[in-house]
Amino acid sequence: MAYASALARNPYATYRQIDAVGRTAEADGPGLVQLLYEELVAALRAAAWAADNQQFAKKGERVTRATAILFALEAGLDFDKGGDVATTLAGFYGGVRRAIINASIGSESAPFREAADSLSEIAAAWQIARAA
Repeated sequence: MAYASALARNPYATYRQIDAVGRTAEADGPGLVQLLYEELVAALRAAAWAADNQQFAKKGERVTRATAILFALEAGLDFDKGGDVATTLAGFYGGVRRAIINASIGSESAPFREAADSLSEIAAAWQIARAA
């Protein structure tokens, strides 16, 4: 009954959750990282939209999701094997996390879009690396 009532409240959110769970179950290590990037960029773009449309609860939800994904990406870094790249990414993730938390206090959407654009570039590089 809880599932049906959740579906009635927001079928799009339910679909996205089911889709994400399905894609996560099938992903290998690099595939999971790529999926996390996609979800992170989507969360940041949604936060920007919410800021523009004064949907503060939605903005808070998306900022929380983006922050959690950034923590997951950082936790997955292998500093022994990754060396300088892992250290650089850890610093980058921390900087993006601080920027979006600071932006969450205000009403501007630009910081969310800028973070999403930066992360999209890295996501594209992951996609190219996986295809090679």
